[in-house]
Amino acid sequence: MKARDVMVSPVITVKPSSSVKEVATTLLERRISAVPVVDDQGKLVGIISEGDLMHRSEAGTERQRSWWLLGWTGDETLAAEYVKAHARKVADVMTRNVITATPETPLHEIAALLERNSIKRVPIVKDGQLVGIVSRANLIQAVASTRKELEITLSDTTIRDKLLAHLTSQEWAHTSLLNVTVSGGVVNLWGITNSDAERMAIRVAAESAPGVCDVNDNLVTQPLGG
Repeated sequence: MKARDVMVSPVITVKPSSSVKEVATTLLERRISAVPVVDDQGKLVGIISEGDLMHRSEAGTERQRSWWLLGWTGDETLAAEYVKAHARKVADVMTRNVITATPETPLHEIAALLERNSIKRVPIVKDGQLVGIVSRANLIQAVASTRKELEITLSDTTIRDKLLAHLTSQEWAHTSLLNVTVSGGVVNLWGITNSDAERMAIRVAAESAPGVCDVNDNLVTQPLGG
């Protein structure tokens, strides 16, 4: 699946000239945690989230530093924090360096972007225009809405051959120490694994293989060289 398959579109947006209060109201009323900022041509210029509104003067939540910490905090940092707490316009509070993706970006790349950058959503841009947004929740929705594969009746030999071929293609699997038998769709795993993680991965691979009814794990974990 790709971003275009799960993205939310059209996207709720605000302008750089919008007020911080308007943004706060939008987040609450729409039950969202962030909103992209676009200019009059629809070009993405920033994003503003709940995190950007955490330390605000209106709520009395500005950052408070003890006198000895102030001596270690640069004037530039203090000035930037003042702006975050007191600015009235979105342009002064929003995050400008926005991580984006395209509608054709695979979901595994979207997931990697979210994890690597510790963010919760990625705006989707095409030809410079904002066309959608993908959040962590959208990825979970993709998992929840996956259709169950059609039940396929495969011979035991086919199940065994496909499972072994799949495991052989995995760098983490030591298939020279592994044997698989299949009877009536029930997979029996035999042999030695290098770690508990490898043992679990082999079991998961067997359980998710087409045609498998059940899995009996008879593997033994013994680190190589042990």
